[in-house]
Amino acid sequence: MNGSPRQERMQGVAYSLRELAESTRMPFEWPGAQAQKPKMKKDNPDETLSRKASPLVFEKDILSDLLEEKASSLFLGRFSLTEVTAVLGKKNFFREAQARRLWPLAFDLDSTAYPVQRLRVFYEEKDPEKVVVDLKIREGRLAPKDYLRLSPEFFEHEHLVLEWLTLQNPRLSFSEKRPPLPGQQHPGLGLRKKVVDIFVYLARLLRKDGLLAFPAYFHNAVLFSRFFYFLNPEKLAEVLAIEKSFPKIPFKHLAWVVYLNCLRRGDGSIYEWKAQEQVYPIHKDIKGYFDSKGYKRVVKRSLRESSFTIDWDGYEKKLDELIKIRQIGRL
Repeated sequence: MNGSPRQERMQGVAYSLRELAESTRMPFEWPGAQAQKPKMKKDNPDETLSRKASPLVFEKDILSDLLEEKASSLFLGRFSLTEVTAVLGKKNFFREAQARRLWPLAFDLDSTAYPVQRLRVFYEEKDPEKVVVDLKIREGRLAPKDYLRLSPEFFEHEHLVLEWLTLQNPRLSFSEKRPPLPGQQHPGLGLRKKVVDIFVYLARLLRKDGLLAFPAYFHNAVLFSRFFYFLNPEKLAEVLAIEKSFPKIPFKHLAWVVYLNCLRRGDGSIYEWKAQEQVYPIHKDIKGYFDSKGYKRVVKRSLRESSFTIDWDGYEKKLDELIKIRQIGRL
């Protein structure tokens, strides 16, 4: 591709990717299955009379509500905001924030969807334009799926579930030399390992068996593959095959190719990214699963059977269309 018109066009597109990202305005996320809210039951007249006649039952209900309200005001139902900041300080997160001139920091904990909680960290003030960390988290177990051929014991493990994670530096912007990845509004913090270490520390503190995440984007899966492993070995082989098929294509361009559905399978069908479970293993049984010969054998076999090509014309056309839409929106 050296010196080809297509390469020159890709180089020129780099700056346009920044405008494209601004038009999508989608956060860097790891969505998982949302915890279902309990359905409200209509009062039964007989039950109402029973409660009035039984003060002890009514008081028990009140106590239960108060305990849940107290738990929901704490991070993960256990930690005060002071304790959360103490952990961040212990893990040198504040030092890294100061080094990036992201100081002071402001915190906000939203528990309206408890047991799912949203913790946001802001630069200077609680302004949506100054978000540094945006996290949705809960505790839970792995849900059975058709593609997960695991023993029943696997679904008994307790995890910290990362449903959404944004890490960004609101003081920085993208440029032609530093184009964005899909979904990015600002450049990242460059603190992936440190942030994962904080989550692992919390998981061990709570005696969890692992961290569970759902990479919403292809590039999320690749960037965090140093720490997290796909439970489905065929999904890991899929990601590895995509990377292996295009060793000379810049990673950010490949991320946009996948995001815009311009990747084609060996049979010519459109490849569409679909999130699947990734786990940071803490429990020895989970670690053993990823180290097993059976897991590695499936990865190797699936990798041999996978091949991909890029619809370059479609890629360039979709970029042009989205860039034009963005430019019209500015008029």
